[in-house]
Amino acid sequence: MRSDTQAQLELLIRSRYALIILDTVEPALASQMVREIASAQSLHYFEWNRSKGLRRGMSGPMPADGMIDGTQEPSKALAEAEREGAGIFLFRELGGFLDDPLIASHVLDVVGLFAVRRGALIITGQNVRIPDALRPHATTLRLAGPEYEDYRAMTERVIRDLSARMPVRVELTAQERMRIVNNLTGLTLIEAEKIITKCIMEDGSLRADDVGRVIVAKREAVEQDGLLEYHPAEESMSSVAGLAGLKGWLAKRKLVISDPQRAADFGLQYPKGVLLLGVPGCGKSLCAKAVACEWGLPLLKLDPANLYDKYIGDSEKNFKRAMQTAERLAPIILWIDELEKAFASGGEEDGGVSRRIFGTFLSWLQDRKGDVFVVATSNDVAKLPPEFIRKGRFDEIFFVDLPGAPSREEIFRIHLKKRKQDPARFDLAALASSSDGFSGAEIEQAVVSGLFSAFTGNAMLDTRTLNDELTRTRPLSRTMGERLGALRSWANERTVPAE
Repeated sequence: MRSDTQAQLELLIRSRYALIILDTVEPALASQMVREIASAQSLHYFEWNRSKGLRRGMSGPMPADGMIDGTQEPSKALAEAEREGAGIFLFRELGGFLDDPLIASHVLDVVGLFAVRRGALIITGQNVRIPDALRPHATTLRLAGPEYEDYRAMTERVIRDLSARMPVRVELTAQERMRIVNNLTGLTLIEAEKIITKCIMEDGSLRADDVGRVIVAKREAVEQDGLLEYHPAEESMSSVAGLAGLKGWLAKRKLVISDPQRAADFGLQYPKGVLLLGVPGCGKSLCAKAVACEWGLPLLKLDPANLYDKYIGDSEKNFKRAMQTAERLAPIILWIDELEKAFASGGEEDGGVSRRIFGTFLSWLQDRKGDVFVVATSNDVAKLPPEFIRKGRFDEIFFVDLPGAPSREEIFRIHLKKRKQDPARFDLAALASSSDGFSGAEIEQAVVSGLFSAFTGNAMLDTRTLNDELTRTRPLSRTMGERLGALRSWANERTVPAE
């Protein structure tokens, strides 16, 4: 992956692209790549950052004559770049200064010189905003994140460096070592290095039980900026009653996840995801958790409320950052619950923020690079923009209706067993009949309420107690019957039944 990017970058430089924006969260990897290209093309290499200024040659420990004094200010560093001959100039995080007209003018001066000399000006950073004056001269290239070999090499280096300072025991089989490295995937190398260092420093060893510590630390790193939530995938498909159509569809896709190379050779791509529409409380969110458990993939939840910010433009940036995080951590399941709350159609009450995020999300669904399987749920299809419903955004759109009698029996069985009750003591067929029109969530609450009643009366939970709770409940199918009827009518010809 990164070798392809390196080849593209080298081609751009040979083709006289003078201003290249290298979109990356790994400046060290970018520096290494650009140094190798400069060496291959027999060009001088210069690197700048705000703290040290401009320096010649390799980054890292440098001889004193490698530093160019007085070049910490970007305008002075760019002026120095104008005075130098041919070469590749890598400027780290210069993007934050490009809104300054003076800096933009200096960049134009440097770029203009590459019309008659070899080399390029490369700016690294994430989401660099290019001002209009520079846009005609700039091209953007995205650098893929670290690969397995990068994490493995970093882990070996940390072990080696710490062993030189203290006794370190490495008690890992080859498979356990691979599991630790695999669980670092998606983090920056700096984040991953801190996690491995902490695991070793805690007890002076790296052992099999550190796999769990790496997973916990990774979850904390993901949740640090508050945009995505890391959910433990504890519910399997056996916890989901009914929905045979949806389960069968997912089972076929699981083979692609478990053997991606064979699937690619067969002409299959990583699945995009599913949109689950339907009645509240019928297991849509539970399905998202169950898919992650069945497929053995991490489950990240995007809470729309975390995206919106009071400052203009920050909500859109939050969304882009969340999607980039999801791609970095791929392969994953991305769960977006109650989609209509994030992308509801309507007027301009929020200044158009929802519309802009919606447009960005549609583009991301179409063009995303990472292996991210989206499970989105919605209770109110009327509030969703029509573009979401069009085929192609998701692999399939399923309608999750109220459970039938066999599914209701299974729901009672699941929730009774979960609460240490023997389902064989209950007349499940009678309970299924009494709960006609109930959702799974409403059946669960009837079981919980029945347990409270039995506990208060110092008695065992029985069928009669559960029937009494069902009789006292007014399910959603009765209180909002017209609305559910309209939803079923809409879904009849537009979606696939999940049952």
